[in-house]
Amino acid sequence: MNPAIPYTIEGHVAVITMNNPPANTWTRDSLDALADLIKQFNANKDIYSLVITGQGDKFFSAGADLKLFAAGDKQVAADMSTAFGRAFEVLSQFRGLSIAAINGYAMGGGLEVALACDLRIAESQALMALPEAAVGLLPCAGGTQNLAWLVGEGWAKRMILCGERVDAQKALDIGLVEAVTEPGQGLAEAMLWAQKSERQSPTSIAACKRLIQTARKEPMFAGMGYERDEFIDLFDTNDQTEGVQAFLEKRKPVWTNS
Repeated sequence: MNPAIPYTIEGHVAVITMNNPPANTWTRDSLDALADLIKQFNANKDIYSLVITGQGDKFFSAGADLKLFAAGDKQVAADMSTAFGRAFEVLSQFRGLSIAAINGYAMGGGLEVALACDLRIAESQALMALPEAAVGLLPCAGGTQNLAWLVGEGWAKRMILCGERVDAQKALDIGLVEAVTEPGQGLAEAMLWAQKSERQSPTSIAACKRLIQTARKEPMFAGMGYERDEFIDLFDTNDQTEGVQAFLEKRKPVWTNS
């Protein structure tokens, strides 16, 4: 286990905690470890969802340590941008539900890891920004793409081009997060959401997630066809049989993620 991203498994939920004091910054090692960890979770059928949060009560994550780029080394820049992109793309493709419990400052790559998740919960003290342009850089881990998709071009440009920070309430208002909690309650709320998702078939969730994300890159008429194909493919799963039988027998289904 990488000490910068320790994890626990609670029931069917994997909980990852970014833990690199003082600001829970990302390193090449921790990014590579995250990608490997998500692949490990994907292979474990007992894990249905994951939650990611930050250690402490001040920082979710401040992204990359700018000292890495102080020398202007393009190879370092290439290595880090590749590591960021790979890690967060693997996270976005996790087959189950992923939730970011934003418990403080989420800056740069710290916000981008949250953007790679399916849902975001912000504690009321959280502040979010993509401030890279202020130091001659740009968001390179999906920030320009995922932020615009979530909040629209206007707010994406305000945050990236004007350097605006948004607090938790503003993030909720513009659709950057789905809920705001009191300080210290974000992780608990995320766990409740993850546990609610366990009522749904994990194989259905994986299929639905693929379809929803397809809408970002494919025209709607293509997605309609994929939707029908995925529906039919579910009849090859044990969970489809179990779900229908449980409903007819008026009992709680027992999912096997198969």
